[in-house]
Amino acid sequence: MKAPASRRFARVVAAAVLAVAVTAGVASCSLLGGNSNVPVATAKPPTGTDAAVDFDGGFVSAGAGPKKVDIWFDAMCPVCGAFEKTNGSTLSNAVKDGSITLRLHPLTFLDRASNGTGYSTRAAAALVCVGVHDPDHVLDYYQALFTDQPEENSNGLTDSELAKRATDLGIADISSCIDRSGPYQAWAQANTAHSQSGPIEVDGKKVLDTIQGTPTVLVNGKQYTGSISDEKEFASFLGR
Repeated sequence: MKAPASRRFARVVAAAVLAVAVTAGVASCSLLGGNSNVPVATAKPPTGTDAAVDFDGGFVSAGAGPKKVDIWFDAMCPVCGAFEKTNGSTLSNAVKDGSITLRLHPLTFLDRASNGTGYSTRAAAALVCVGVHDPDHVLDYYQALFTDQPEENSNGLTDSELAKRATDLGIADISSCIDRSGPYQAWAQANTAHSQSGPIEVDGKKVLDTIQGTPTVLVNGKQYTGSISDEKEFASFLGR
């Protein structure tokens, strides 16, 4: 069955807007706008560290290299998906050869664009689950979130689909972690609130007042402001 004409038109417009944004080198998805009901997690956010997750630092890490790369992202943000498509191999290779520590800061502002399902929060919680239970697969799961990435204003992946993306990678079952009212969800939402109040610190040093959009990418505390669609430019900034 075909989607209604209005929905097909909206998708065409969204695709055109993204294409223009990427071509122009626009760096991020906006944090503003939208009024869909957003589920609020009610559990107490965890603190401290657990395996690959630094709850106090606000990130899930992959790799252990000397150079620190921090990415603030939303799993439903199409510009984050475009950045990963262009630069994912560069980052993956740098993690695998021991050059960088990749620190992933999942945000949830696009919950408002998932028809009340809280997709961004659930995807963030799923990544945290992997970081706690199978830290060696953090990078793999992060990349899997952007494979056939759900569109804005869709329901996103179901909990079962998020869990399946983990098991497809050989990761233990994470389905019990994705309950939308759980502590990992609360942590991700608290991170998002902090991203708007600031200050943003990396290793105890203020680097930004607030996060203005996603993806926001820092290398050793310095923000990348180049084109998200220029692999060579980003690789040069990273020092590859």
